[in-house]
Amino acid sequence: MDQSPNGQELSRGLKNRHIQLIAIGGAIGTGLFLGSGRSIHFAGPSIMLVYFVIGLALFFMMRALGELLMYKPITGSFTHFAETFIGPWAGFITGWTYWFCWIVTGIAEITAVGMYFQFWVPELPQWIPALICVAVLFLINIATVKAFGEMEFWFAIIKVVTIIALIIIGILLVFAGFQSHGAHASFTNLWQHGGFFPNGSKGFLLAFEMAVFSFVGIELVGVTAGEAEDPSKTLPKAINQIPLRILLFYVGALFVIMSIYPWNRLNPDASPFVRVFADIGLPAAAGIINFVVLTSAASSCNSGIFSTSRMLYSLAEDGKAPKMFKKLNKRNVPAPALLGSTIMLLIGVVLNYFMKSTQVFTLVTSISSICFVWVWGVIMVAHLRFRKNMPEEAAKISFKLPFAPVINWVVLLFFVFVLVVLGIAKDTRVALFVTPVWFILLVIAYGLTREKKSI
Repeated sequence: MDQSPNGQELSRGLKNRHIQLIAIGGAIGTGLFLGSGRSIHFAGPSIMLVYFVIGLALFFMMRALGELLMYKPITGSFTHFAETFIGPWAGFITGWTYWFCWIVTGIAEITAVGMYFQFWVPELPQWIPALICVAVLFLINIATVKAFGEMEFWFAIIKVVTIIALIIIGILLVFAGFQSHGAHASFTNLWQHGGFFPNGSKGFLLAFEMAVFSFVGIELVGVTAGEAEDPSKTLPKAINQIPLRILLFYVGALFVIMSIYPWNRLNPDASPFVRVFADIGLPAAAGIINFVVLTSAASSCNSGIFSTSRMLYSLAEDGKAPKMFKKLNKRNVPAPALLGSTIMLLIGVVLNYFMKSTQVFTLVTSISSICFVWVWGVIMVAHLRFRKNMPEEAAKISFKLPFAPVINWVVLLFFVFVLVVLGIAKDTRVALFVTPVWFILLVIAYGLTREKKSI
């Protein structure tokens, strides 16, 4: 278990129900609720296939991570595994990149919070709810790790109940032949408006960027491992349920939405979940859904504040970040790391003051997707190295990655494909050129820390 310099330990305050719901929350984010509008605009009904393909690849990534966590369930596991099985440079770059991933994702989420509030109060500046969101979540996280777990538990419950209700109501509307404002609920909407691939292969490929962002946070159980009561039981269960969650929450929800309402009439810049119910004449339902997607964004930001603080704490423990960040408060919460990460999220408030919310959201989600692909790729490589370098330890683990090592290379090739797709679209291409600057800075920083240690 992780200890601070004065002998304090991170509290194992996350129970089984917390881990299970954190895993669900990590698989249902703003990328689905808000970003899927843009993905549907590109791919049409084939967006369901996009989500299925990405979900399958990330399930295998999570099985690889699960096997590593059965070997050593610790906080900041990505950094440790990268350093142990790839090299010190990989641990340094991966740890800081994961921290950066969630800072950028948090900025995207508070941007979404501002956009959702404008559904009710159109004249409200988007930066105000963004600032309030950051402040409230900081206060929750500074309390105890259990407070974080409880908040995520109820956020996830809201999302799960809403999506299941949406699917049931949507199916009932289809069978009832519901019509309103020119919309006719019917399964034929899935192929009558240009077919399953209405924008051809290019539209299908372009949908991968935002769809990938929908899954960021799926690896969050790897961060919570060091604070789980019984990781050997809770983590395999959470990981094995990922395929069912993807089929239900992504494919199922989008199937129903595009059956209720023709895909080509959805606004790419708005949440299709909200717009469907607003446009078919159910404003009360639209308001409820807007509240749910608002809590979803807050949930993801909550996860971001938690994970960045733990990663910063872990980096400090390993001597890769300033010592002050490995201090714990009286409630065994890494308060300095939490405060440092929260301050960085305020950059998002500034961006929302000067830029349009849609511009901010597209830019930061693209950057976040690239960085998360790096982290996911490192997990697959670390697993390969683990199997090769520690065959005896690997043989003892019952929770194994199926089809290894072939599936490792298949998933890694898929990640390369995602990066290529990001270079196709003009608005995401910028992130593909900007993000390498971050890695160059990390290489320089790593070189400087190595020199300092050698002196």
